[in-house]
Amino acid sequence: MSASSGPLDTASDRSWLRASGDYLRTPEGHATVLGVVGALMITFGGFGAGSVRRHDPLLEDANLSWLRFGHGYALSTIVIWAGVLAMVAAWVRLGRSAVQGRVGVRALMWTVPIWTAPMLLAVPMFSRDAYSYLAQGALLRDGFDPYAVGPVANPGILLDNVSNVWTTTTAPYGPISLLLGQGITSITGDNVVAGTMMLRLTMLPGLALMMWALPRLARQLGGNPAIALWLAVLNPLVLIHLVGGVHNELLMVGLMVAGVTLALDRKHVPAVAVIAVGVAVKAMAGIALPFIVWIWMIHERDRALAEGREPATPLASFVKAAGIGVAVFVAVFTAASAVAGVGLGWLTALQGSAKIINWLSLPTIMAHLVTVGTGWFTGATLAPVLEVTRAVCAVALVGILVWVWWRFRRTERDAVLGILIALVAIVILSPAALPWYYSWPLAIAAGFAMSTRTLQVLVGLSTWLMLVFQPDGSIGLYTFLHVALATFVAVVAAVSLKTVDPLRLRSVAEPTPEVRLPESPEASAVSEALATGTERRPSPL
Repeated sequence: MSASSGPLDTASDRSWLRASGDYLRTPEGHATVLGVVGALMITFGGFGAGSVRRHDPLLEDANLSWLRFGHGYALSTIVIWAGVLAMVAAWVRLGRSAVQGRVGVRALMWTVPIWTAPMLLAVPMFSRDAYSYLAQGALLRDGFDPYAVGPVANPGILLDNVSNVWTTTTAPYGPISLLLGQGITSITGDNVVAGTMMLRLTMLPGLALMMWALPRLARQLGGNPAIALWLAVLNPLVLIHLVGGVHNELLMVGLMVAGVTLALDRKHVPAVAVIAVGVAVKAMAGIALPFIVWIWMIHERDRALAEGREPATPLASFVKAAGIGVAVFVAVFTAASAVAGVGLGWLTALQGSAKIINWLSLPTIMAHLVTVGTGWFTGATLAPVLEVTRAVCAVALVGILVWVWWRFRRTERDAVLGILIALVAIVILSPAALPWYYSWPLAIAAGFAMSTRTLQVLVGLSTWLMLVFQPDGSIGLYTFLHVALATFVAVVAAVSLKTVDPLRLRSVAEPTPEVRLPESPEASAVSEALATGTERRPSPL
């Protein structure tokens, strides 16, 4: 570095710091800080009331085990919920700015890691699935087939922390999920803390892929890149449940969205390969593959017309696209399975979700309504009725998926809309659903242009789903007060997207002009690569 570059770098740093300070003094900057405070509260409260280990020697050695009991537990719970509400409020404020065109992609890109960083140190939040991932990885590490036996076959500290309902359940995840678990437990052994931290880090590439893909997907589909990033990445449902909860959905969704974006960019083989990796994490990514065939065929037809050639017949085009796609998928998935040394037993293990019974899935709602409505004179009980409603919904789901695939084949936009509808149908009609499952369709939906009213509905739904589970992973859907409070907060959040302070708790200040989040010269190239065209664009709403 030349001697003359020093003063230039210093001046640049001062400019960046000054602009950062200007940004933090805006409403958007205040919202960013509020979100960080919320994430910190969730992290610290989680040590007492999160999905903690059943036996935590770290807290005992630090004389903090009192946080898990009595008044300490109550205080920890209050801190978590206050943090969640702070993040929801901050998210809605940023959303209001995004809708009004006062915050752009660049500022939101910076906000994601700032909000995420505190939760990297948290215990698993709102779910104990991370312990199952580690236990399943330890099965593969110790020579067991996770598709043949559950964690109960390998007693130890990892098993002690798995939810009772999953101890005997075989792994329902793809070979890459098992390889990640095997690699982590081979490094960390049975150290639950280190294993959880490393597991969370392996999921973060999914978050990075979403940050890369969603603005591009929005530009392809006519949506607003800033709103897409705000809705599907900064959403507390995504950050708290997928990052804080350490769910492999984060990696799967990132790969799926990246694959769809690559397909729209006419990179069809890489698109199929990326989605195949997503399927090897969790099967649901595969729902996009049949629609990628339509996108591929549309591009082949358009290219032939642009070159003055006669396009191939639809049948010949389909055979070519589907044939190459299947070959790429089989190659990727077979390689992943061979490295893991496992077969396809995870397909039958997918039925393990039937153990989950809650009001988030239509079959369960129908079974409850039938049982409550007729049980007093028919004697009907939930279990047999649930079998019938699940079977009915399964048949309906197959029919809907076939119809959607055939109906949405005309244009690129149609094909992506078909993926969205298929994912929504799966979440609603499957035997069981959990709040973070809704991150699947949300990531695709974010690319479309939506009215403010539609965004308000999504804000309310996301907030409600975020709140209906307890920090320790238990279900709050069967507690009337919990559901009522979650509904109230969700309605307030939805209204707040359009109305400042709907409860009239404070005076309303005039919005300040937009101040762009600055970039250092060193960060400019990275930012341009991540967010091409980050200039402020008018909202299509």
